Amino acid sequence: MTTSATEPLAAGTHTVEIDGVVQRYHVHGTGPVCVAHSGGPGIAWEYLRMPALERHLTIVYPEPIGTGGSGHLPSHPHGYTRARYSQFLGALVEHLGVPEVFLLGHSHGGFVAQYHALHHPERIAGVILYESAPLTGPEHGAEAMRLVQSFAALHADHPELPEVLAAFQAIPTISDDAQMTAVARGLLPAYFADYWGREEEFAPMRASVRAAHISGLDENLSPHVIDDRADLGSLTVPTLVVVGRHDVICGVRWAEELHHLIPTSELLILENSGHFGHLEEPEAFSQAAKRFVTAVNSADS
Repeated sequence: MTTSATEPLAAGTHTVEIDGVVQRYHVHGTGPVCVAHSGGPGIAWEYLRMPALERHLTIVYPEPIGTGGSGHLPSHPHGYTRARYSQFLGALVEHLGVPEVFLLGHSHGGFVAQYHALHHPERIAGVILYESAPLTGPEHGAEAMRLVQSFAALHADHPELPEVLAAFQAIPTISDDAQMTAVARGLLPAYFADYWGREEEFAPMRASVRAAHISGLDENLSPHVIDDRADLGSLTVPTLVVVGRHDVICGVRWAEELHHLIPTSELLILENSGHFGHLEEPEAFSQAAKRFVTAVNSADS
């Protein structure tokens, strides 16, 4: 492992080389250390910036391998399994040089976070599963389709709705970074509780989203399907589950199932958010995360 010359937790941008692959990450804020793993897979990290939470926590934002300034696996765009992301996450935590960190995973990053907390809990003080789910595959896809259909019915008269629905239909055809970015931007209105009602506020984020094509296949070109339901009962790390009431991708059904499966977990439903509560209800989101971190640290002291 080789590292950049600056202190690992100094504010700013850093790189660390892990198994011959560059891992880039960014440090913002002050307080207990929280590593925030972004989603997609393949969505660039910037959308996950949480300035309100940075007032309370030192947040480390990795650029997941295969995206942005981080390096690619030799098998790119394949092979980005949770085990591989977890490998890099563990090495990054070691590099940061603190005994324990909190771990926040958003969307696909939540799948990574729960995998890491299950398999490598030893340096994780607590985990925030933010818009996550216990599984992927047909059951998850059917629920997402149901919620997207509800979104479409609610906004049937909006002139941009056909563009959003076309973006969802294009997901299986993505084969490069430009297509992935176009699809991500196209479907984003469905990911907010009220995108068009707050378009002036959220349009800059939509325009700035960047994404890399990650195939969803493992090194053997088999689909990387997730089902943690049998394992989550053994999760011993303190856990906060966060979901937006109007999320169409990892909705309330899945958050409630995570909460039911994970012993002593807490559940927060943000009533006026979709998939991006840190943008839609930043103060409620940050205060809940702060309370969770404070309670875990108080219990350990």
